[in-house]
Amino acid sequence: MKQLLDSYYRLLSILLTWLMAVMILAVCLQIVSRYTGLIPRYIWTEEVARFCFVWIIMIGATLSVRDGTHFDVDLMPQPKTIGEQGSCRLIVHLAMAILSAVFAWCGVQFAQFGAAQKSEMSGINMLAMFLSFPIAGITWIVFLIEKMIGDLRMITTRPGTKR
Repeated sequence: MKQLLDSYYRLLSILLTWLMAVMILAVCLQIVSRYTGLIPRYIWTEEVARFCFVWIIMIGATLSVRDGTHFDVDLMPQPKTIGEQGSCRLIVHLAMAILSAVFAWCGVQFAQFGAAQKSEMSGINMLAMFLSFPIAGITWIVFLIEKMIGDLRMITTRPGTKR
């Protein structure tokens, strides 16, 4: 299972890189067309940049959940043992999983709303952008389950044993 999640993580990383490249290209085309007469003004570039930006945010947040590099706030005292560390991490990951489930649930409804709309400029169905929300929420849950399994291992580790 870990290999599958690692492969999915690598795929998301590659997709994030490509989306950044597409967004940078679209914004560069906008700038060049706006301030020079070298190329015609493209309206679609603004929309492509916006779509890429939304997907970049959702994929970046997903990668941050897996890496544990998302922001957090220390509300609990510093744990002294491995078991206490695992317990504190489990509480945080459970809270994140609950919010991720809400995000996924509402994201599905948001995507259904987007499926009934089309973009004004290009006519692209807005589901292409709104689908990023439920996919992110579901992926957060999957990555958090992986983290919670590690937390449970920390909790069940006997004192004096090495991780």
